[in-house]
Amino acid sequence: MSDTKQDNHRKHHLLGVLLNITSYEDACDRISNWALTKQSCYIIAANVHVVMTAYWNSAYRQVVNHAAMVTPDGMPLVLALRWLGWPQATRVYGPDLMLHCCQRAAQDKLPIYLYGGTNAMLKKLQQNLVLRFPELKIVGAYSPPFRDLTLEEEQQSLEQIHQSGAAIVFVALGCPKQELWMARQQGQLDAVMIGVGAAFGFHSGEVSQAPRWMMALSLEWLYRLMTEPKRLWKRYLINNPAFVLLLSRELLRHTLKQDQTSAVSQANDRDIAG
Repeated sequence: MSDTKQDNHRKHHLLGVLLNITSYEDACDRISNWALTKQSCYIIAANVHVVMTAYWNSAYRQVVNHAAMVTPDGMPLVLALRWLGWPQATRVYGPDLMLHCCQRAAQDKLPIYLYGGTNAMLKKLQQNLVLRFPELKIVGAYSPPFRDLTLEEEQQSLEQIHQSGAAIVFVALGCPKQELWMARQQGQLDAVMIGVGAAFGFHSGEVSQAPRWMMALSLEWLYRLMTEPKRLWKRYLINNPAFVLLLSRELLRHTLKQDQTSAVSQANDRDIAG
């Protein structure tokens, strides 16, 4: 079976977003292959916020669905995929994917570039990554201003990345800014771009990360809400309930479809037996 056919059997539309059924090893294999062959593409680690933003915004949804790979970043998405018929679905969390990719990049001699965060954050992040992966080659880092870049500024930043020879570009601008940025650069950069959200803050040590037990219980959103209530309350207190309602409707449709399929199958079996 071709890779394309395999990919088609390992994807699922969840509320209009096409998610890959993948793993860290599988994702890193693909990313490494794309980077080695200098394919210009982008990867999205999708959580509930990404899915709901795509649900409300059709233009953003197109950007997400044109990604080379969209991993289920949050446990709510993983559980939804399992309930919808993908028991093998596992979480591929953006910050952890970044570390796995750094390890693979060090092994495969693939230079990386860091785009996003603050200057202080990038300095600490580079120090921590080199300590963890001594063979990792970081060829550049850039902290863009919080405002939108002018066309000239964006072109200059692209030229810097191009001149660096980076094969993988980690992008930490937050949703939806990072996905829109990567989509604009597809075809402009001969590199794999990976949106990693809050990973720069976590791995630099500037932002506290939820305990693993809370992640396993799908409570990471609660931890982040408690640590950054002013910034995140709308995201979690509006998007999360809406996601639950919409997912419930999708699960009901899935169950009814399964029941209908089962009834038809039983009727056919009776006809054959008769």
